Amino acid sequence: MVDSIHEMIRASFGYEDAVKCIFGLNSLDLETYKTLLLHGPITTEGLGEIVKREKSTVYRSLQNLIACGIAYRKKRSIEGGGYYYEYISVESGKVKQVLKKNIDDWYYQMNELIEKNEFVDNVG
Repeated sequence: MVDSIHEMIRASFGYEDAVKCIFGLNSLDLETYKTLLLHGPITTEGLGEIVKREKSTVYRSLQNLIACGIAYRKKRSIEGGGYYYEYISVESGKVKQVLKKNIDDWYYQMNELIEKNEFVDNVG
């Protein structure tokens, strides 16, 4: 992973790198999202079996995806009482929209910051 925008521009920075950078995700989070896309609504247990991780680890990744707005959960009732949650990915087209909005928001904030500030020459 690159450490600066300057490095990013000059490096071979791919789509997945951009997604991880913009959303602050790690490789497992991205793997979890892609698995949700492929397997549709799924529980943490089912997802854990597929990605070969503990339920608690998968749950943390799911929480990261939900916080980014690229996954959500639905409560399902069990006959005879009780409930469980299924996790669902947002369509990849919607993810692109969210990515673009985050970039636009960041660009606006950075542009405002730059316009309102400058380095002062301290001669003397």
